[in-house]
Amino acid sequence: MIIFNYLLMCAIFSTTFLVIKIGVEAGLPPFFSAGVRFLLAGALLFLWMYWKGKASLRLLLRKEFMLIGMTSTFMTFATLYWAEQHVDSGLAAILSATGPMMILIIQAVFLRKGSSPSDYIGCIVGFMGVCVLILPKLVLEHEGIWILSCILILIGEAAYAVGSLATRKLTFDLSDVSPITLNAVQMLYGGAALLLLSLFTEQMTLEQLSSWPAAGSVLYLMAVGSMLAHSLYAWLLKATNAYFPSTWLFISPMVALGLGALMYGEHLTKYSILGSMLVLFGIVLMQWRGIRSRLRARRYGTPSA
Repeated sequence: MIIFNYLLMCAIFSTTFLVIKIGVEAGLPPFFSAGVRFLLAGALLFLWMYWKGKASLRLLLRKEFMLIGMTSTFMTFATLYWAEQHVDSGLAAILSATGPMMILIIQAVFLRKGSSPSDYIGCIVGFMGVCVLILPKLVLEHEGIWILSCILILIGEAAYAVGSLATRKLTFDLSDVSPITLNAVQMLYGGAALLLLSLFTEQMTLEQLSSWPAAGSVLYLMAVGSMLAHSLYAWLLKATNAYFPSTWLFISPMVALGLGALMYGEHLTKYSILGSMLVLFGIVLMQWRGIRSRLRARRYGTPSA
């Protein structure tokens, strides 16, 4: 059951970037589609957990959820959805995989938390990969909007890192609350903020939702991408450990890159392939201590944290 749920989660995360691309190219305003996705997903998940007696209305009043919603959902996906109007979905997936590197930087610079040499080497290698992905366009073609889109995704990942650290602290502070409930409340805040942003910056008509690509994109991302995949992630955290579910970062970005090329005709170059490999290799280096300890535990039959 664990392996099945893990593979299903990886498969879903691999497809979400392409489905976002399909939705925005079908004419959906990016902030509106992201807001509808997360507000409805958060509301449905929260109502389900409330019905099961695992959520309280008092949680909606906690200011910590506003911080997490503004970072993990609002800033992360406002930048991602807007950027996917101008960059390929596969590239967006690779740039989004820099989240662990952003966490390392925030912990080292702002929280003064030391890390191992492999963490810093992995971070350097990963950002070398980002440079390989971006610099050819910057030097050769001067595509300003393309470069801005890439930078915005990285800014969104920095916000995601802040939200992840805040979520981890809140998980300990509210240890009796289900991770699914915590995720639902922050999605409510983030989705509401995205819709508010859309109200002031976008024009929405019913015709924009009338096509199958547009409507299907919103429904898939809401039900499968947000409700199912994130619930699977929370279940795996409880059923295994804090490390195992996060290994989707080793798999899904490369699958997303391939899906974009095979199913949507996105162009692969030697720079995109090399840059992607460097980013993922950097992630592996950053996780190397965890990988090594689990391999050692499996070899000697000792439990790992």
